[in-house]
Amino acid sequence: MNSHLLFDFVVNKENNTIHVIREFDAPLELVWKAWTTSELLDQWWGPQPWRAETKTMDFREGGFWHYAMVGPEGEKHWAKANFITIETEKNFSQRDGFCDENGTMNTGFPQNLAENRFTAKGDKAQVDILLTFDTLADLETTIAMGFKEGFTMGLNQLDGLLAKLKK
Repeated sequence: MNSHLLFDFVVNKENNTIHVIREFDAPLELVWKAWTTSELLDQWWGPQPWRAETKTMDFREGGFWHYAMVGPEGEKHWAKANFITIETEKNFSQRDGFCDENGTMNTGFPQNLAENRFTAKGDKAQVDILLTFDTLADLETTIAMGFKEGFTMGLNQLDGLLAKLKK
């Protein structure tokens, strides 16, 4: 990550939230595309050596993204994001969590509401992500699973992808 780009990661246990603000050295249109198209998401989402593999992407209100996190040995952990609201190149919200290969949510793992806001900052773009968990236990489980480290790694991979796409 470029050290001159904003990166803020705040856990608020009183409100069961994780708030991430991240700036990218790329135009808003390109950053939006990287967050909303499966071909690009599959290239940066998730911590190495894991990678995302989309099964279904239906980016519309009422649609969903169903994907597997594929490990180095080929093992798959399935997840699903159900899109609630979408305002093109401004924001989208989703409810997400772990599921099975058929998309049935696994309520034994935490789920969260993710509200993602996109803002142009000159020739850069800022993404403001607010994750709200149902319970403090869900928030703490997510943190214990290495969310901060994994999400940070994915965002750094997005930096590299955006640099390639800008050329």
